[in-house]
Amino acid sequence: MQVGDILRKKAARVATIRMNETVAIAAQLMRSGNISALVVKDVVHTEGNTVVGMFTERDVVRAIAQHGAAGANMRVSHFISVQQLVSCGSRDPLEHVRHLMNRHHIRHLPVIDNYSLIGVISIRDIAAAFDEQAMAREAIPA
Repeated sequence: MQVGDILRKKAARVATIRMNETVAIAAQLMRSGNISALVVKDVVHTEGNTVVGMFTERDVVRAIAQHGAAGANMRVSHFISVQQLVSCGSRDPLEHVRHLMNRHHIRHLPVIDNYSLIGVISIRDIAAAFDEQAMAREAIPA
């Protein structure tokens, strides 16, 4: 199974945030969308067209734990690493994506094809896909 197989079953909308927005805005977006991660886009160099990272609930907690209430007013860019974006493509096998997530200790990956963001895949998506495959195999009579 490939990443694209999962994306076809998900909503097409991808929640994004600009690097210069605050942690508080990011937290509000996640809460209102009932999601746990946002794709971060660069607005300085590329006018918002380049994915530079992910901002997650974990990052919100880190901001508050390290900086107290002032963390809510800090920029999202302060809490992401823009040196190396970890991403995948729609044709990548789920096993490869799961390996990437484990190696980098992350739970969400932006899916990028031909330099364009087409979706986000989570460890939960992958677990559900593997569960579906296992259930389908069990349903086939021997």
